[in-house]
Amino acid sequence: MEIRARAPGKIILAGEHAVVHGSSAVAAAIDLYTQSSLHLPPSGDGGAGEVEVDLTDTGLAFSWPCSRLLEALGETCRKAELQAPRPCSPEELAAIAKLVELHEIPEAKIWLSAGLSAFLYLYTSILGCRPGKVVVSSGLPMGAGLGSSAAFSVSLSGALLTAAGVVHPEGAVGGTEWQLLGKDHLELVNTWAFQGEKIIHGKPSGIDNAVSTFGSMIKFKKGELTNLKSGNPVKMLITDTRVGRNTKALVAGVSERASRHPDAMASVFHAVNTISEELSSIVELAATDEIAMTSKEEKLAELMEMNQGLLQCMGVSHSSIETVLRSTLKYNLVSKLTGAGGGGCVLTLIPTLLSKLVLEKVTTELESHGFRCFKVEVGGQGLQIHQG
Repeated sequence: MEIRARAPGKIILAGEHAVVHGSSAVAAAIDLYTQSSLHLPPSGDGGAGEVEVDLTDTGLAFSWPCSRLLEALGETCRKAELQAPRPCSPEELAAIAKLVELHEIPEAKIWLSAGLSAFLYLYTSILGCRPGKVVVSSGLPMGAGLGSSAAFSVSLSGALLTAAGVVHPEGAVGGTEWQLLGKDHLELVNTWAFQGEKIIHGKPSGIDNAVSTFGSMIKFKKGELTNLKSGNPVKMLITDTRVGRNTKALVAGVSERASRHPDAMASVFHAVNTISEELSSIVELAATDEIAMTSKEEKLAELMEMNQGLLQCMGVSHSSIETVLRSTLKYNLVSKLTGAGGGGCVLTLIPTLLSKLVLEKVTTELESHGFRCFKVEVGGQGLQIHQG
């Protein structure tokens, strides 16, 4: 049996950082995916064989004999109640960490440990110690703020739950081999993926895995999620500055600035909230002709530009981000950082009427600075399944 599942990454269109202080924010799926391919041999002795994961983008593969997993995890390695995912207990997490430590992970890739722990938790909780192999590949840059870990957790959960017979693909994605899941099944996948995200990040918001599971766009404020439907395709150029950032330090820096200047920063957060709310309304409008589309894109560009200015007020921009802003402004294009800032990725709105030649020139100039660029469509499908 082979089951493939792919889940998209995400961007923050508006509201990052301010959302921590009670403002609205808007996140959207992008058509860059992480894919998990699950290969299962015929059922046999649960103690024979091994569980393997091949992380193709890192060039590394890891495996554990099923007998070793049974020995280390005991009853926790016997399929859980799949309709009600349980959090990974501290004892189980410690046992999983010891299993991960059996492998010598290169120091430069030690960050993989958390992802491998999430893999073992999800696999053994959903399929028990049944032998199998998972091959993971991704079009998302890792650690760049585009939701790569959530896409991993969602695609893996989707493949495992499909193999377990708990979720079933329903409708096809037009003209492709991929199929979609119904709302209830997506909710279950999302719940499992969130457990994986907690192992990787500790206390995630749940936004990344929700966007990756359900796709489209989501407005979130104070823990409440509202699904948005994009009235027209929105295209962006994502520039990965390749500059690493410390998200916790950046979030703490904004909070410290807010404590030093409470009134001024309250005004900043209020302005961001207004931008997010207006942007939410605009993306759902359906532009029916070229003039209406141009007007819609101009409004989105102005809101992105204002949001970027407010992010600069919060102190989370960076010289690499400013380089992207200057480069795209030469071509009358608007950009803003997405996510934590301090490096990471920058969004540039691509107007419908922008010529291919101009886009190529912008991309070439950005790449001349050592940046990576990805042209994406925003607000598309979430998790998709293919059974071979």
